[in-house]
Amino acid sequence: MVKVGIVGGTGYTGVELLRLLANHPEAQVEVITSRSEEGVRIADMYPNLRGRYDLEFTVPDVDTLSKCDVVFFATPHGVAMKMAPELVDKGVKVIDLGADFRIKDLDVWSQWYGMEHTAPEAAAAAVYGLPEVNREQIREATLIACPGCYPTAAQLGYLPLIENKLIDHRRLIADCKSGVSGAGRGANVGSLLCESSESMKAYAVPGHRHLPEIKQGLSAAAERPVGLTFVPHLTPMIRGIHATLYGILRDPVDHDLQKMFEERYANEPFVDVMPAGSHPETRSVKGANQCRISVHRPGNQDTVVVLSVIDNLVKGAAGQAVQNMNIMFDLPETAGLEQVGMMP
Repeated sequence: MVKVGIVGGTGYTGVELLRLLANHPEAQVEVITSRSEEGVRIADMYPNLRGRYDLEFTVPDVDTLSKCDVVFFATPHGVAMKMAPELVDKGVKVIDLGADFRIKDLDVWSQWYGMEHTAPEAAAAAVYGLPEVNREQIREATLIACPGCYPTAAQLGYLPLIENKLIDHRRLIADCKSGVSGAGRGANVGSLLCESSESMKAYAVPGHRHLPEIKQGLSAAAERPVGLTFVPHLTPMIRGIHATLYGILRDPVDHDLQKMFEERYANEPFVDVMPAGSHPETRSVKGANQCRISVHRPGNQDTVVVLSVIDNLVKGAAGQAVQNMNIMFDLPETAGLEQVGMMP
């Protein structure tokens, strides 16, 4: 049984980790931390977990956490880099759901996150936890940088086209929509029901923190720097990301794009390439660790449109983190993650 610790268990990704791990056949949560909720029982904060956990939130402590086999950080940026290196030195595997280790260029990281990175050696050693790209590296890793939600949907949608060098890597457009839970559980006027319901808006058009992460992954796949316009939108739903991805074919001949996508993801348990002509819906992946993709070529012209949907809290966060844990501990990759999407 894998002994699990969770740092930062009171946010949406923290409770999603608890929900998924409650049914994991090979993992058991031993420690859950929160400075603000010390002494509060999990079931008192999250009634959906009544009968599943007999734990209280405690203050994060390296000595206590070091008794675990793996520690998840479901914390804001700047937290994991302070504790993760010491835990790794003590033989604990670390999976960070935050942004501390996602971007390899730490000058770029500091520019986007507004602080100095204090763990450069750990950042250099961290493996980017997108299993569909880095599965073998994840298997041997001690520190995982779990991808962000927008980057997961965007990269999985673009990868077959980029890897096969079919589209102009300089002219990518990612038009992405997210549910309000992506803003986190903290009090925020923009997330209030009266502010976000029955309305939709773009935000961070001049630049979003996930932009360099997406570009880093796609540039590695393209083996050259990519040019990407990324525009996120806030959508009046709780969960879900819908990414509409545009690319211009280099050579507008009759490519069998459907076959190419199906072959690329044929052995991926959590990527579902839908039949030709499909339009995947976010509700089909709600609560599931699944990315559903369809590929279109409108009017048989030179523009390719890829539709990619995920649950931002599952495949975009906690579910992907558990998927990484399964790989790291040589468990079945689907363990604890076989939930079917909820409809309606």
